Amino acid sequence: MLADYAVRVEQCRGRRYPEPQHPYRDDFQRDRDRVIHSRAFRRLEAKTQVFTRRYSDHFRNRLTHTIEVGQIARTIAAQLGLNVDLVEALALAHDVGHPPFGHAGEKALDIAMREHGLFFDHNLHALRIVEDFELRYAAFRGLNLTFEVREGIIKHSHDYPAAQFPELAEYLLDRRPPLEAQLIDVADELAYSTADLDDGYESRLLTLEQIRDGIPVFERFYVEVESIYPNAIDKLKFNETLKRMLNHWIGDLIDSTKEQIRQAGICNLEDVGSYARRLVTLTPPVEHERRGAKEFLYKNLYFSATLEPEKNDAERVVSELFKLWTEKPENLPSSYQEKATQEPLPRIVCDYIAGMTDNYIYEQYEKHFGR
Repeated sequence: MLADYAVRVEQCRGRRYPEPQHPYRDDFQRDRDRVIHSRAFRRLEAKTQVFTRRYSDHFRNRLTHTIEVGQIARTIAAQLGLNVDLVEALALAHDVGHPPFGHAGEKALDIAMREHGLFFDHNLHALRIVEDFELRYAAFRGLNLTFEVREGIIKHSHDYPAAQFPELAEYLLDRRPPLEAQLIDVADELAYSTADLDDGYESRLLTLEQIRDGIPVFERFYVEVESIYPNAIDKLKFNETLKRMLNHWIGDLIDSTKEQIRQAGICNLEDVGSYARRLVTLTPPVEHERRGAKEFLYKNLYFSATLEPEKNDAERVVSELFKLWTEKPENLPSSYQEKATQEPLPRIVCDYIAGMTDNYIYEQYEKHFGR
C-alpha cells in the first residue's frame, strides 16, 4: 500500500510524446526497463567508481554501484510506503550522466568546459542522454521517460536555482522533489560510503586497524562482531561489521524520515513539494557518523598517494582530448561534427567524452597521441 505522500503512477504527468498504455506494465515500470536497456546504462559497466580496471577488475564500477543503490533504495522505499517502481527507475538512472574515470574525469571535464564559459554537470548531462542521445524508437528521440523520472534525474541530489536555469522551468525548481527522488541521494551516499570501505580494504589500501581507528561507528560494531565470532578470519569479521553498519544507517534513515514526515504534518504529495527542506534524512548523530566515514574515505582512499597517478592520468587524458577536438573538430566523428553546427563545439566535445567508457577513451587517446 502506498502512503498518502507517495507518487501514484495513475497521477503521472505523462510523457513528452504520448504513448498508449502497456498491457501489463505501468509507466514507471516501463521507464525502469527503458533505462536498463539503454546504451548509457550498459556503458556504466566500463566506467570507474573508485578503482579503474587498470588497477583491478575485482572492484565496483559505476554499474555495480548503481545496482547496489537500487537495492538499498527499494528496501527503504517499501518501508516508507513510497512508489518502489519509481524509486528503482530513478536509482538505475541516477549515474548515467557520469563521464569515464569517476570523479577525476568529471573534474577534468568541468575545468575544460569552464575555460569556454560553460560547465559540466552529470545530472544535466543525464537529462540530455534520456531526452536526446538515446536512439531506440522510431517515433521520437531519447527514451521518452515520464515527467516524474526526468524530474527526479534533475532534482534528486541538487537544488537548481530557478533564476539561473530557466531552461529547466518545466521541472518546478521552486518545489522540493518527491520523497522518491529525495531518497536516491541518501541511498547513494550510504551505498558508496560502505562499498568504498569494502573495496579499499580489499585492495589493501586501507588496513583494518586504520578503519577501526578512523571510523568510530565501525569500531563499535567490530567489537560486537569479535565477541560473537572470535575465531573468524579478519575479512569475515570485516564483512559482518560493515553489514551491521549499513543496516544501522538504513534503519535510522527509515525511522528518522518517518519522524520528519510526522513532525512536518505531511499528508500528501503537495505538502512534500511545498515544504521548506528535504525530509529524507538521517538523525543528527547518525549523519555525523556518515560524514565522518566520508571524510575518512576522502583522506585515506580517494586522495591516497597510491591512487594519485591514476587520477592524474585520467585528468590528463580527458583534458588533452578535449583540447584536441575543440581545436581540430575535423577529428571528431562526422555525426558530432554535424551536431557542432547546431550547438557550441565545446558542448558537443563534452557530450562525446562524457559518453565514453574508460576503455574507449584510452583507445582514442592512443589513436590521436600514440601513447
